[in-house]
Amino acid sequence: MQILEANNKNILDAAAEINNGGLCAFPTETVYGLGANGLDAEAVAKIFEAKERPTFNPLILHIADIDTLNQIAKIENDKVYELIEKFWPGPLTLVLPRKEIVPGIVTAGNPTVAVRMPNHPVALELIKNTGVPIAAPSANKFGMLSPTEAKHVAKQLGKVEGLILDGGKCTVGIESTIIHVEQKGFKLLRHGGLSINELEIITGKLEKKTEISERPIAPGMLAYHYSPKIPVIFFDGHPTNMKILPDESGALYFRNDPSEYNFKSVKILSETGNFYEAAANLFSKLHQFEEEEVNRIYVERLPETGLGVAIMDRLTKASKKFGSTK
Repeated sequence: MQILEANNKNILDAAAEINNGGLCAFPTETVYGLGANGLDAEAVAKIFEAKERPTFNPLILHIADIDTLNQIAKIENDKVYELIEKFWPGPLTLVLPRKEIVPGIVTAGNPTVAVRMPNHPVALELIKNTGVPIAAPSANKFGMLSPTEAKHVAKQLGKVEGLILDGGKCTVGIESTIIHVEQKGFKLLRHGGLSINELEIITGKLEKKTEISERPIAPGMLAYHYSPKIPVIFFDGHPTNMKILPDESGALYFRNDPSEYNFKSVKILSETGNFYEAAANLFSKLHQFEEEEVNRIYVERLPETGLGVAIMDRLTKASKKFGSTK
């Protein structure tokens, strides 16, 4: 994939690429997405091939206006309009009953479709110029680290045919929060860049849907995901019962380094303890550990409040890939 500056000309070229059935990676406020025409089943199939993603895992359709939402989904709960008015564009994905225009490959055969409106000028301009909803999971190999910079996309998908629009570093840094809209209520499917406390002002108390693996109705519901190539292990900063190899290992802390170990690499998510900064830095710090070729990453647990819940969700899923959450 060729990296291009996200200027007007290149956005128009990228829109043409998508309208011609091709792929384009583009920035959103959450992570970079790998996009194709969401109404073209053959184009969407290229996403699954490029990512090596199982087809039972559905995609999110990205839109730029409410007219498109009405074309692809049914709104049977009036509170949806309150959510849209307050949180769109932004890191919120709604899972709604789908309309027939949406290909089955997008929804993995489910009767619902996941939809969001990204809060990024490049993404919105790209969608407007294509004139179609863009199907776009994160622009990485399936199960690997999500990309928050154009270079992260090139590292994993560089050999894929298509374009990468470089719009700088993503500001939110973790994927969208996903809720399932039911006729009489809502269920939380994935923690993400929008805190649950904000949502519950409108939705009421959100019940967390348990993880499933056979037929998820939205992305991010598998047992492990968002994983670097090396083991991620939780520790409290002073792991006395673990074999620590500081000369070969990395350590990721929330706001400071309390340990006496001489790790090969130490990274801080936010020296001020800011959850928004920590979320924005999470995947980029993990990418850096990969580039430094540490043999494992010891991770400090974060307080599970606000966005700390979503950050811990990503780290927990990453740790499960290697069978370790301790």
